[in-house]
Amino acid sequence: MTSHDDHPESTHSPPARSPIEISLESGEPLYRQLRRALEHQILSGVLNPDVALPSSRDLANELGLSRNTVNAAIQELVATGLIEARPRSGHFINTTLLDDGPKNHVRARLSDGSIDWGSKIRPIPDRNLPEITKTKNWQSYPYPFVAGQVDPEEFPRLAWARALRTAMEPEHLPFSVRDAIDEDDPLLTELLCQRVLPSRGIHVTPENVLITAGSQQGLDLLAQLLVGPDTTVGVEDPGYVDAKHAFARVGGQLIPLSVDAQGMIPPELPLDLVYVTPSHHSPTNVTLDPSRRLQLLTHTRETNSLIIEDDYDSEFRYRGKPTPALKALPHSDHVIYLGSFSKFLAPGLRLGYIVAEPELIERMRTHRRYSIRHVPGHTQRAMALLIDSGQFHRTIARRRTQLRKKWETLASALEEHLPWTVPFPAGGVSIWIQAPSQLDCRELAEECLRRGVVIEPGDPFFLSPENNLNFFRLGFAAIDLDAIAPGVRHLSEAIDSVLSQA
Repeated sequence: MTSHDDHPESTHSPPARSPIEISLESGEPLYRQLRRALEHQILSGVLNPDVALPSSRDLANELGLSRNTVNAAIQELVATGLIEARPRSGHFINTTLLDDGPKNHVRARLSDGSIDWGSKIRPIPDRNLPEITKTKNWQSYPYPFVAGQVDPEEFPRLAWARALRTAMEPEHLPFSVRDAIDEDDPLLTELLCQRVLPSRGIHVTPENVLITAGSQQGLDLLAQLLVGPDTTVGVEDPGYVDAKHAFARVGGQLIPLSVDAQGMIPPELPLDLVYVTPSHHSPTNVTLDPSRRLQLLTHTRETNSLIIEDDYDSEFRYRGKPTPALKALPHSDHVIYLGSFSKFLAPGLRLGYIVAEPELIERMRTHRRYSIRHVPGHTQRAMALLIDSGQFHRTIARRRTQLRKKWETLASALEEHLPWTVPFPAGGVSIWIQAPSQLDCRELAEECLRRGVVIEPGDPFFLSPENNLNFFRLGFAAIDLDAIAPGVRHLSEAIDSVLSQA
């Protein structure tokens, strides 16, 4: 049987309009009520200026008015210049008039400012923390060294489209379209346990797994359940900015933990929670030293604290063997593991997972129910099919090869053009650079943009950004391979320009 959606009557839908209310009991003439309603819709921006207004016949039929009444209202709008008649096309909004300012004037008049939103909206505790801001339209620059993005051309679109189609077939359809608040896709959680997590040394069962809308939602769930106003949270400094916001928004007390060439320095004093990125520290990409891993686990056991391990891009290592996850080590029951599909496939997918003890997983599942209920079943089943087909691991291998070439090219270019040595960690998708102390990297970022180069200033990654202005980050996942060397050359010229003015 064919669904009624399979044979649409038209390939184009009419533009949506807000309803027009006309009162027959009002003392105001009907044509003036109509004129005022249309004027409101035009000036509020709800009508498309590229589409003709409804005809007088359509409006008359819709509102139960005479065509003379409708035409009177339209003619008044024409007289004001707000709409104009176009031969054989109908009446259109006069965009020239709106561009001159009446639109904003009327919008201001329509809102009388009686609501003090500042008093209505609850202040948030993280409002004083720095934020990472991405350059708008970074794709339009020739040398986008942006982090956290991928080259769309490298996305396995054919394999993903095939997985999405298969997820709609009868065998998989119930799991794609159901409202599953009590469990995640059983095929996805089973395959995670069988084919994904063992590569990180983690051996668990599906009851230990929760699917999330990306690792950021996982952080938010954990923050809401584990962190409160009296909770001390150790965070890497520098460290992942959005994690600090997640903990601070629920009142957590952030305790900075310094980072050096061996990764985060474990805390000496007891903390309730420690957030760490051990495989590739964000943002420096250094790997947490094995002795520090053991020291951190020992500290956790002795103080009965918890660790959140964010393993966001462990797949991308170009030198040496990957280190096992903290969650894979003995006595790691206090470790909560965050993983993500978004980092290596595409950030727009927003798909990740948490591995933890079953009691915590069930509490998070209940909490998730009252925010998003669950991650879309269609996306979950498609990811399961991608893993089951082998395309998941083939994509990782191919992406790792592509990124290794970019990593090598960037290392060579920096060695040639930068006047100081840059340490290159064994993996990751970005390079963290400490510049001379006199170089303000916020000024450098602005100068780079003028030369078509997008870099990321490093000061927001610190809890004291004003004292750390000589750091910046270069992402290399989204930039074309051939653009890396000339981009670094322009970066070097920008550095010389800023230093000469310092």
